Amino acid sequence: MDRKNELKQQYKLSKPDMGIFTIRSKINNKYFIQSTKDLCGVMNGTKFKLATGSHPNRELQRDWNEAGEDNFIIEIIERLEYNEEESNTNYSEDLNLMEMIWEEKFTKENLELYRK
Repeated sequence: MDRKNELKQQYKLSKPDMGIFTIRSKINNKYFIQSTKDLCGVMNGTKFKLATGSHPNRELQRDWNEAGEDNFIIEIIERLEYNEEESNTNYSEDLNLMEMIWEEKFTKENLELYRK
């Protein structure tokens, strides 16, 4: 197999990182939290939506428009590992539970969340 086909095969077998990321305003310390099965793809999509004014969370979008990208921090706060023994596991419930746990942590720390 040549190198190009080998790389294609590796790509097909690779799995995207799963987990939770946040967008935090430096100005009002509010958080937007999202769980996803594709951290890199969804984070990039979210940044694009914010940059083009099309993010579905209107409050976050308004703050982003007013304060600018430099006043926000986008970061991964937790990753979910794949279970190597089960190839077709649906991780949606695990991700939703992780998101709820983080929302509760933020609430206990008196941090305000951008509501979905």
